[in-house]
Amino acid sequence: MSARSIARRYAKALAEIGESRETLQDLLKELDALEALVKANPDLQRLVSFPLIAPSKRVAAFDAILEKVGASILLRKFFTVVTQSARLSLFHDIVASFHDLVDEKMGVVEARIVSAQALTGSQTSRLSEFLSTRTGKTVRIRWQQDRALLGGLKVQLGSTVYDASLQGRLRLLKQQLLSA
Repeated sequence: MSARSIARRYAKALAEIGESRETLQDLLKELDALEALVKANPDLQRLVSFPLIAPSKRVAAFDAILEKVGASILLRKFFTVVTQSARLSLFHDIVASFHDLVDEKMGVVEARIVSAQALTGSQTSRLSEFLSTRTGKTVRIRWQQDRALLGGLKVQLGSTVYDASLQGRLRLLKQQLLSA
C-alpha cells in the first residue's frame, strides 16, 4: 500500500471524528498551524521524518510539542496513535489528505491557473465565477506564473486541463498545418 493511501486513511479517520464533533474547521486550522511550525523548524522536521527514533520517544516528544502549542486533546490523541503506529513520517501527506477531504466535504475545488502575467483582481474574480458556474462548486484559485506561455492561460481542474494559452494555440496551429 502506498504512503499516500495510508495517509489518506488516517486523514479520513480524523475527518470523520471532526465531522461528528463539528470541529472540522478547527482541526483544519490546527493542522495548518502545526504544519507551518514543523516546516519552519528543522528539528521538528527531523523528528517527523526520521523513523529511527524509538516510537515511545517520538510519542513523548511530539506530544510535548503539541501540548506546548495548545493543540486540542483530539489532535494530541490522534498523533499519539499515528506516532505509535510508526506513521509520523507521513505527517505532511496526512495534512494534505485532510485538506483534500475537507474540500470535498465543503464542495470546494482547486483550480490551478498558469499565466504569463499576473491576473488582475477583476480577472481572477471573473474566472472564479465562471469556473464555479461550470463546476457547481466553490473554486479556490492557485496561480502560478510561466513566461513561456507568451499570453493567455492554462486552467487545471482536477485532471482536466484547459489550454487557452498562446503557446498552446500555436502548437495546435502547427499540428493542423502539418497534418493538412
